[in-house]
This record gives sequence, structure tokens and C-alpha cells, in this order.
Amino acid sequence: MVWTTLHAKTHRTIRSRHLFDRQKKLLVAVSGGQDSLCLFKLLLDLQTKWEWDLGIAHCDHCWREDSQANAQHVETLAKNWGVSFYLETAIKSVNSEAEARNWRYQALIAIAQANNYQYIVTGHTASDRAETLLYNLIRGTGADGLQALTWQRPLTDHIVLVRPLLEVTRKQTEQFCQEFNLSVWEDSTNQDLKYARNRIRQELIPYLQQNFNPQAELAIAQTAELLQAEVEYLEQAAQKLREEVTGDREQVTDNLESYALSSFLLRLNRRVLQKAPLALQRRVMRQVLQQILPDAPNFEHIEKLTALIAAPNRSQTDPFPGGAIAQVQDDWIYLK
Repeated sequence: MVWTTLHAKTHRTIRSRHLFDRQKKLLVAVSGGQDSLCLFKLLLDLQTKWEWDLGIAHCDHCWREDSQANAQHVETLAKNWGVSFYLETAIKSVNSEAEARNWRYQALIAIAQANNYQYIVTGHTASDRAETLLYNLIRGTGADGLQALTWQRPLTDHIVLVRPLLEVTRKQTEQFCQEFNLSVWEDSTNQDLKYARNRIRQELIPYLQQNFNPQAELAIAQTAELLQAEVEYLEQAAQKLREEVTGDREQVTDNLESYALSSFLLRLNRRVLQKAPLALQRRVMRQVLQQILPDAPNFEHIEKLTALIAAPNRSQTDPFPGGAIAQVQDDWIYLK
């Protein structure tokens, strides 16, 4: 086996970041494109060191006329490599990138659960990380959205999603595939500029590289890496603060001035919150709203609830989605 610098880099990354344990079952999502083929070849070559049980999963969205041929191509690769192959085909077409991503992850989870894989591994790269940061920044997001592609995240209680190539660029995966003569399947949808991510990849990032920073892609990806550590710290601090300010329902009995408040969902001690930095105040409110709203809270929802920390007594919000209302009663914010 030829041992390249990318082999060494991936091996060090897996070990230093504790991405996988030895002798585990890894289900690798392979589209047939250069990133996923590079990923699988690296893992296959490292298999003797780590004693993994590898499998390949392919998800056919049925978007393209050649999607079935694409799936057969990946299946042939799996057979040539001597690994298990799993195919999931969409029964109905999905209408957006977000729907496709959700379906794909659900399909991968189902395959992993049925075949006892502990990890689902994807070929997201530093290039994807840079594109995701720019995409979410343009749409409007906080630090959480800017660092959305993380090294690991749990998908279920027993299955972890892992992205080992987040420090590898798309240019590097292309060179690796060429060096090892890997048969890359070119996805025609990657050239379709109706998709925002394709415009970012083909137009925005090259413009930034040409006019601002030749290493813009890597610099943006590194920013996402820095933000990830900061977000983890802030989330832990916010969780600790939320536990401190959340009132115990059982201790609240007859001392409520309003009978309507006796049916509250939860309450927050705003005197304690007033001493906290604004960043933590907002994160606590976001965590609280995630518990009670039917969908993820947006900026306006978080700001509306945060404003009650310093609002006059008896102030209240208009209804949140789902009908919940927040109201100030002395030292407390009640959500009901």
C-alpha cells in the first residue's frame, strides 16, 4: 500500500480527535463523488491498523436520469473492495436540499440500526465547511450556524455521525483520487447554479480567492473550527445557568398573584439572569424556547423573551408559535 501524507494526516486526526475506536463497525456514505471515494479509500487503507468492519451505503434520491447507474457504479466499487453494500432508494422525490439531507440521514440511520453499525461516516471536507459557513451567514445565523459542520455529533443513542476530512480541501481529495486512479462519478447536479451551495462553490469562493485571499476557503474553514470550540463552551455555560435560573414548579403554590400563572410551563429567575452576560442570556432563552416551541426558535423569538429580563413588572409577550406566552411577575418570567 502506498502511504501518502493524506493517509498520515487522516490517521493522526482520527487518533488525536478520538473519532473512532478500534474494532468498530463503520458505515461510510458513498455518493461516488471524489470526496466520498477519497474517504473510503483512506479508511480502507487504515483498516489494518484499526481493525474496523467497513460498509458502504448509497442513497439514490432519483433526481437524475443516471442515478440508477450511479448506484450500480458504487455497488461495483464495494464488491471490488470486498465490503458490504447497502442501497436506499427514495420512493418519492424530494423538493429541496434540506428535505434531501433529512431523508438521506434517516436512510443512513435505518441502515446502521438494521446492521449494527456504531458510526456513520461522511466525506464532508474543509471546502464544505467553508461553504456551509457562508451559506448560513448569508441566510442569517449565530455562531451555532456558522460552525454547523462539526467533527462528530450523535444521531441516536447508539449511532454517531463522524466527518474525518474537515481539514482536507476538495482540491486535495481530487488529487488523491487521481493518484490512486479512483473511478469518480461526476454528479451533474453539482453544476446546477439554481442551488445556492453550487453558486457559493463555483462563483462566490473563487471570487473571494481571486480578489481577497487565495486561501479564503481554508481560512473560512478554520474560522468554523474556532467557532466550534467557543460554541461548545457557551452551550455548557448556558446549560449550567439555565439549571440555576429555572424555578421548581412544585415549590410554587399559592403565592402567585394571577391564577392564570398557576398553569405555567416553567419559570426563570430574572434577577439571576440580569447578572449574566447578554450572550449567555440569549443562549439560555434559546434553550428554553427549544423545549416549548414546535420548531426551532428564530432571532425574533429569542430577543422577545430576552427583553423580559429587564422589563417592567407585568410585562408580557405576544404568543409564540404554538400559543405559549411569557409574562413577568416580580423576580420571575413565567412561560405558560
